Amino acid sequence: MKKILAITLALVLVLGLAACGSSGSGSTDSGSASSGSSSSSSSSSSSGSSGSAAGTGSSDSGSASGGSVYWLNFKPESDEVLQTLAGMYKEKTGVDVKVVTAASGTYSQTLNAEMDKSNPPTLFVVGNQAGVRDWKDYALDLNGTPIANELNTDAYNLYDETGKLVSIGYCFECYGIIVNPDLIEKAGHSMDEIKNFDGLKAVAEDIHARAAELGFDAFSSSDMDGSSSWRFTGHMINLEYYYEERDSGSTWTECPASLTGAYMDNYRNLYDLCINNSLTDPKELATGGHDAENEFKTGKAAFFVNGSWEYSAVSETVPNATMIPYYCGVAGEEKAGLNCGTENCWAINAKASEADQQATMDFLVWLVTDPEASRMAVDTFGAMPYKSAQESTNAFLAAADRYAASGCYVMDWATNYQPNVDDYRAAAVAALNQYNANQTEENWQMVVTAFINGWATQYAKANS
Repeated sequence: MKKILAITLALVLVLGLAACGSSGSGSTDSGSASSGSSSSSSSSSSSGSSGSAAGTGSSDSGSASGGSVYWLNFKPESDEVLQTLAGMYKEKTGVDVKVVTAASGTYSQTLNAEMDKSNPPTLFVVGNQAGVRDWKDYALDLNGTPIANELNTDAYNLYDETGKLVSIGYCFECYGIIVNPDLIEKAGHSMDEIKNFDGLKAVAEDIHARAAELGFDAFSSSDMDGSSSWRFTGHMINLEYYYEERDSGSTWTECPASLTGAYMDNYRNLYDLCINNSLTDPKELATGGHDAENEFKTGKAAFFVNGSWEYSAVSETVPNATMIPYYCGVAGEEKAGLNCGTENCWAINAKASEADQQATMDFLVWLVTDPEASRMAVDTFGAMPYKSAQESTNAFLAAADRYAASGCYVMDWATNYQPNVDDYRAAAVAALNQYNANQTEENWQMVVTAFINGWATQYAKANS
């Protein structure tokens, strides 16, 4: 799977994104969050090893510095694995590693709150240039450090204007539409029929029309609560941004002040298909409470809008699960690939003690070099861009690789540019809820206003 990091990175190169503005870490996408995630924490006890943050890494004897690690985790679906890894490291070295996981959609708020405490995180996420702007003074310069030296690519790293390495990517991800091929075949169709929006629409509408007969529906639920709405206001809307970006002739290197909305009809094509060919009535989406992941895992739905972080969970019961692009009716989309990138970038707290910085550095080096630890980390994260990390077994990332290798274009994460992301998405959720309740043209125009006019409004606020 390291081929992913060769082929896809060459095509994407979006991860030095210069996002517009944010109310916190810049990593509020929660794209790494599953619909059923919740906050949790765990700790074990500590001991340590001498040296500065740029030291030589961990050893079996632990760290003599007496430092400890506090990791504020961005990925709720990885919490259980990270708690296990923390315990393994404690047993191996005696060093305390506390993992606290922010609830889905709350990372920015949680980070702000935790940084104000007397024992703030020593390891946190700065996922885009908005986060760099907001947190660069709290981030240790990682240039030349042991963990940076373990990287096999610079493409996921985020720098400030002075060249300071603020944060380093720890996993590569992709998102699109997860599919159960077995259910597609059970409905009398094949994956070969789904090569564009027309094909997807024909299959989904047929399945929905025969849901009672088949025993399953087309799409899992598209809830608009905080645990789910990011799939549509942060991820699916990327098709609008990406195609505008492509029309401009080059990858965005800074946040555009405005959008044209040229592909909002395409967004509507796919969004309507999801909400109107689903287990759940669109009028019931506002309050949430429907477990889209479980609906897919238990064979109640053939399609699930989400990302590569879901592979470990869904493959338990749907081992043949694969991922297809956001087919939405754009000309030439038969050559579309998946949406590929990351917002998962580690930063070490520059304001932590040297002992805690060293302990955190040692822990990270162990995590990406120890065969057992990196196997567990890769299995939960999908793929890690480190020389000694284990190979990925994630079939969704393999699908991204196949699309790229066959000449399909990669849809980069232009969504990382969303200005004042929390306020921007909140307005979009409100408009989508009104549209879900009553799918009129007037209400759709409110959705367009929220996404397009709202972009310009939030850009102006972020850059005033």
